[in-house]
Amino acid sequence: MLILSRKVGEVIRISDDVFVEVVAVRGGKVRLAVTAPKDIPIFRQEVYQKKQKAKELASNGAV
Repeated sequence: MLILSRKVGEVIRISDDVFVEVVAVRGGKVRLAVTAPKDIPIFRQEVYQKKQKAKELASNGAV
């Protein structure tokens, strides 16, 4: 795992066309802006896990 420190307004570049910018830090929350091509799906981890679980249940025949 790579851990980076950034200030508000600073950007992390993941590839040629994926960027993550720190927009705000308030209390214990960090707001990020992600810029990426539309064909790259971006999800919060908990949403991705729910989608994967639903996909797994559907493929097992339990809807």
